[in-house]
Amino acid sequence: MQPVEKAVSLGMGMLSGSLAASLFKRVWKAASGQDDAPDAGDLQRGWAEVLIAATIQGAIFGLVKAAVHRAGAQTFRRRAVEERLKG
Repeated sequence: MQPVEKAVSLGMGMLSGSLAASLFKRVWKAASGQDDAPDAGDLQRGWAEVLIAATIQGAIFGLVKAAVHRAGAQTFRRRAVEERLKG
């Protein structure tokens, strides 16, 4: 991986983390009516609620990460092919 690709990948990773966090917060609020998802250490919340929140959060983060990584890989591949055709 070239330095430019590494830098872009790092930036896209940070951006995707922020996007996933924001998306999870919206999904959780729509599903539960609560502003904050339960923390595993919050003893006021039940096991089911904590585990459901963690499952949803993991699925959203995994989906966003895969989508961003895939889009980045396709972009770099497309640019590499274009450069080969030019040169």
